[in-house]
Amino acid sequence: MLHNYLLNSAKGVLHIVNNYTGDRAAFRDAAEELEDEGITVKTIFVDDDVAVKDSLYTVGRRGVAGNFFVIKAVGAAAEKGASLDELVALGDRVNDVIRSMGMALTGCTPPAKGEPIFTLAEDEVEMGVGIHGEPGRAREKLTSANEIVDRMLEAILTDSKPISETETAAPIFNNGDEVALMINGLGGTPISELYLLYGYAHEQLEAKGIKVWRSYVGEYCTSLEMAGMSITLCKVDDELKDLLLAPAEIPIRVF
Repeated sequence: MLHNYLLNSAKGVLHIVNNYTGDRAAFRDAAEELEDEGITVKTIFVDDDVAVKDSLYTVGRRGVAGNFFVIKAVGAAAEKGASLDELVALGDRVNDVIRSMGMALTGCTPPAKGEPIFTLAEDEVEMGVGIHGEPGRAREKLTSANEIVDRMLEAILTDSKPISETETAAPIFNNGDEVALMINGLGGTPISELYLLYGYAHEQLEAKGIKVWRSYVGEYCTSLEMAGMSITLCKVDDELKDLLLAPAEIPIRVF
């Protein structure tokens, strides 16, 4: 709450929230307190994960590493003076053009729990794992890195996001599109391995007629010491390119 007060201006406060039940509840409570103080609050919910549509932790899709693109674009637009309503519209638009999927070879160990959330045999992989260690869509036998990337890209590229209880939107990535490609380490994967995965993913996208405009390889959205990674694609246009290229600096890196 203190951060909300410190960041508040006459224009109000914007929350960018990953779509988890607990996160939604916490930010809802914070928004209600701020509104009681006369502060305008708007919220963007990020739900880029294609792995699961519902789980014990969410109603609808989860928000994962794609939140980077929402935060980066909205932050750049705010710096340029966009209104709160304009920022919400932009954030929702960016959320509509990002898709992600993760995989893990090990679980993570929350300090309060003291033991891994889940365990895998040496020949197993958790496909579609969440950033808090939530279960994925399937636990499978470990295959080659290239085969795993192929399956993840297939899930992302063919994903049809629900637009109502009876309708789904068409897949958003098509031949001729430009994308930002993120290979995100979950905390325990060497950067050298992430670059190997990136190289293959880049080749496969280009072979499908999808141009990789910009690449992001590293730890952007981690899960403690989990060995694994996620792939995010963000479909870009000229406006979004400008916003993603806008300079930004945080304590651990410069964008």
